Amino acid sequence: MRIAIIGGGISGLATAFYIQRLHSQAKLYLLEKQAYLGGTMRTVEKEGFLFETGSNGFLSNKPDTLELVKDSGADSLLLKSSDIARIRYIFTDRLHRLPENPFAFMASSLLSFSGKLRTIGEVFVPPRTESNDETLQSFGYRRVGKEFTDVFLNAMSAGIFASSPECISVKAAFPAVVRLENEYGGLFKGMIKKRKKGAGPGGVLMSFKGGMGRYIEHLRTQLNAEIRLDSEITQVTRRKDGYAVNSRETSLEVDKLILATPAYVSAHLLQFLAPRLAIRLGAIEYSPISIVGFGYHNLAHRLKGFGLLTTASAQKEILGVLWDSSIFPDRAPASCKSVRVMIGGQRNPKLAQQDESALVEIALKGLRETMGITDTPASVFVERWARGIPNYKPGHLANVDEIFALLKKFPGLYLNSNAYYGISLNDCVRNSKLCAQQVMSGE
Repeated sequence: MRIAIIGGGISGLATAFYIQRLHSQAKLYLLEKQAYLGGTMRTVEKEGFLFETGSNGFLSNKPDTLELVKDSGADSLLLKSSDIARIRYIFTDRLHRLPENPFAFMASSLLSFSGKLRTIGEVFVPPRTESNDETLQSFGYRRVGKEFTDVFLNAMSAGIFASSPECISVKAAFPAVVRLENEYGGLFKGMIKKRKKGAGPGGVLMSFKGGMGRYIEHLRTQLNAEIRLDSEITQVTRRKDGYAVNSRETSLEVDKLILATPAYVSAHLLQFLAPRLAIRLGAIEYSPISIVGFGYHNLAHRLKGFGLLTTASAQKEILGVLWDSSIFPDRAPASCKSVRVMIGGQRNPKLAQQDESALVEIALKGLRETMGITDTPASVFVERWARGIPNYKPGHLANVDEIFALLKKFPGLYLNSNAYYGISLNDCVRNSKLCAQQVMSGE
């Protein structure tokens, strides 16, 4: 059996890994447009500092990534985040420590007293009876009130999706939250009952020694696949018993084809083979985001914590700051410190598209205004993603349902990326394992 996977990000790599575990004799081809594997999961070294181009880790509260790491023999690479990374901040008009328990929440100045009472009053809010999609903002206003939504949920959606509560579907982006309401009648009721069962959210942020890209390098060594880098696919066509994958250099015929590419890339590849499917794929929205990293030799700021997120009401040009060297100390040389600043998202999409020098100035200004840092960095890193993170807008799940219904008309063709059912590393690994099982079972 000949199988081609287009896209060498973690979804493509994990799918290839699980396929070869299910069928060691399958002939695998992994085709990647860039000169490197990993997609957004890449680590860049500059002047001794390690900067991530995307996410800095994954949570241990779900088994998916930990199982892949174990199965691929990379346990020794795992790196647990520092304990101080549990300390997080939100910037409104000033920096506030994120409350870690009910007592800290009541003592916090993030919300007014009436805002806190409204939040606590969530236990008396009846569950929603309508089944239509709802924005995170609408969900938040309804259940925990406007103040909590405009502070906590606004910052959270910026930090996870580079989005805003009014731009995102709660059912698609935060399905666990919706289940709490549906199954227990409310968020607090559900959290209390789950905690009594020993099923709280928990989890520790994990990464890899030497950065997220280090695991990509390891996973590549575990694949028995023909890997073709700098291979830009121009068209996908159907054959009697499979598909032809065409690039400028060659054509490859396979029995089964997996598009582990962003939705807009899959749309382009399928525009002639499956125009209706391509239109649906093209409707999936992405948030632009840019990352600016700074390395410091003698930074006075303690960076005691994970970092900060801003709220829209703060009217700052940055979404947040990750205190990288405090989360994972190996990201900076001894006695040095590093941070990464996030810019753009649904809140300020045009800012993410500025040139590198403008992004650096925005990031430095953001550090001055939120943290009081005026030091000149010893190292500067910039990564721009014009379409960085899928934005699960209202109607996303209905669109995805239609995508996979249309896909059934093309046996042997599969879609797998973070565009459909979750953007986290755990989501990508879980969906890749499911995709591999579907490929080998012929579903």
